[in-house]
Formats: sequence, C-alpha cells, structure tokens
Amino acid sequence: MQAQLNAPDPLLAQPGPTIMRAALAQRNYEALTKAGAVHAPGLSEIYQADMTALLQQAITTDLPVRERLVWFWANHFTVSGRAGSWALGLLGCYLHDAIRPHVTGHFADMLKAVMRHPAMLAYLDNHLSVGPNSPDGLAHHQGLNENLARECLELHTLGAGAGYTQADVTAFAAILTGRSIDMGSDTPPGFVYKPRTHEPGRKSFMGYSVPEGLVGSEDVLAFIAGHPATHRHLATQLVRHYIADAPPDRCVGRIETVLNETHGDLRQAMLAVFELPEAWQPRTKFLAPAEYAVAVQRALGLPVEPGFHLLATTDDLGQHFGDALLPNGWPDTEADWISGEAILKRADWALFQARRPGAPTADAVLAATFGDDCSSATRAAVARCPDPAEALATVLVSPEFLRR
Repeated sequence: MQAQLNAPDPLLAQPGPTIMRAALAQRNYEALTKAGAVHAPGLSEIYQADMTALLQQAITTDLPVRERLVWFWANHFTVSGRAGSWALGLLGCYLHDAIRPHVTGHFADMLKAVMRHPAMLAYLDNHLSVGPNSPDGLAHHQGLNENLARECLELHTLGAGAGYTQADVTAFAAILTGRSIDMGSDTPPGFVYKPRTHEPGRKSFMGYSVPEGLVGSEDVLAFIAGHPATHRHLATQLVRHYIADAPPDRCVGRIETVLNETHGDLRQAMLAVFELPEAWQPRTKFLAPAEYAVAVQRALGLPVEPGFHLLATTDDLGQHFGDALLPNGWPDTEADWISGEAILKRADWALFQARRPGAPTADAVLAATFGDDCSSATRAAVARCPDPAEALATVLVSPEFLRR
C-alpha cells in the first residue's frame, strides 16, 4: 500500500481528457442541432465515455489504493451536471487535471487547481459572480454569487462551525470575482481571469487583509488550505471514509496532527491512516453502489462489458456515478445506502454477473476475497445453493462482500 502511494500514476503519463475536446463537442452539437439533426452527440456523451473509463480504470488498475484516493478527492470536491451540461462535460478533464495529480501531494495545490478549473467555476456559478463595484458590475448592475465561496469554506476546507461569519463568506466571494471561464471559439477554452468583473480594493477575510487581484485570491486559498480547522475537517473526512462512519476522535486527532506538521501533505496523511490499528478492522464500511460494482468486477476477473453498461449499472444500483445530487457529494455512511430494495438490486445484478460465461466458482472467489475471514453462516449459505451461479451470487451479496 505504501508502494502504491510512492508509485507514479500511469494515467498522468499519457494524454487525458481535455477542455478543448469538450468545447469542440459542444460547438459540434450546436451546429448539428441548428442544422436539424434529431440526435447530435455532445457533452453528455463525453461524460458517459469519461466516467466509463474511470470505472474501468478502477477495475483493472494495479494501484487501487491510489485510484481510491482519486475517487475520494473527486467526491470531496464534487462537480456534477446538476448545474448544467458544461460541468458534466468537463468532469473527465477536471479529475485528470485538478484532482489526480495532487492526491499524494499537498492539499493547497489541489485546492488551487480546483478553484481555477472551469468545471468547478461552472458548477458553482463563479463565472456569474461580478463585483458590484467593478466596471462590469457598475455598468450592468450585477452582483456577487456566493455559491463557490460558501461551499469552498463549508465543504472543501474549514468546515461548518470553524468560526467564519457570513461577512467572511461575502468577502471571500468578492475575492473570487474575476475567476471565470471562456468556452468560445475566439480563444483557447478554459479558465480566464476577467479584471473587469473583479471587486476592486482590499478585503478582510477572517482577519486576513487581502489585496485585490488574482494573486490576492491565491494567497487566501493558501491561507485557508493551511488553517488548522481545514486540517481537522480533512482528517474527519479521511477517517470517516477509511475507518468508520463515526470517526474515532483518536484517529481524527492523529491525522489532523500529521496534516498540521506536514503543511497538508496528503501522502503523509494516508501513510498515517495505514498505521492506525482501527484501519485494519474488517467490514466497518458499507460499499457504495459504484464501489460495489467495481469490487464485483475485480473479484470475477471477467472482461469489462463494452459500451456504457458499467456506468448504467451504477445508476441502476442507486448512484449516478460522477453526478452527485448535491455539492457535498455522495454520502459516506451505511445508513445512506443500505435498504431492502438496494440489497435486492445488488442480488439481481450479482446473479446476472455470476451467470456470465467464464465466471469463477464460488469457492475460488470466496478464498481469494476473504481467505479464512468468512463466517460459518456465509459458508453454509453458499453450500446450500442449488447451482454454481447462485452460489457465486451468494458470495457476492454476503455480509463480508458488501463491506470493506
């Protein structure tokens, strides 16, 4: 596991999804639609292709520890199509450019990359935020949009109850004005800084005096990233994901200390998680639908189904992968995922997978997945099954398999 954190991410050594690809797809869609095309491919198809590729990478990777970190931080800095098609179409390049390079780096670098990426700026409407006293604000009577500022403070960094006020949220929104996107055809698409929309003058944020301009906003992001409240918030999220739904205070305190001492080094934080005895207690975390789908595929070792079948599966199981309902991302506790209906859906899908040609035996999957760590009740249930497919499906929906 330590070696996986030290190894380079192979996907970063090859070209990934680009902002230009999304921009060209949207222009092509608009042109075909204007010409009367009944169905024109566009940003939705890009989203489907990119999320399918992400799922397939999770199934086939030799670095699952690193890949899980990509998923964790992508969910922490959620971007989805709930705010429009641009965020959806840019999701693949957002993960490749803003998340993946930084999962074992420093949190400040990831935060700065996220807060410049057009996917996040579009998702939380910062491209619509205009300083009231800026040239454009005065000319067009426009004002602030606080969505990005509020969610960044509450969800991404300091956390609720960290001591900032509504005045700080408003000041942070003013600091972030000017950060925008341009997906038009006259310039290379992507992030653009627009001085005419930036609120002029110095601002005060949590007692920190901030000069105007893009450099001032970068300084504030560094200040927030290194704040002790941010480290506490991140430690709680990491421990909840890797150890228990109710994060033990001792574990949170240990990870918080590491983040404070290393100035937000995420690799060191993960190494500290591995050292916690609580991290090695089995079956404390219930698998979310996308995690479950990947776990089944990795256990079976069968060829990945073609097309968008895997992405459709996560949707059918209750998680529209890469498209969370709210800015706080997909939930990370058992109570949010477990229900009788959800288990029945998993059982139906598991039986379908177990009947695929070339599927391994139940005993082989049980031994490779659990070893000796399997209850007598599960072994007895498998033994009672009338045919090999049902036996394998029983393994795949056993209490041991549904949790990690």
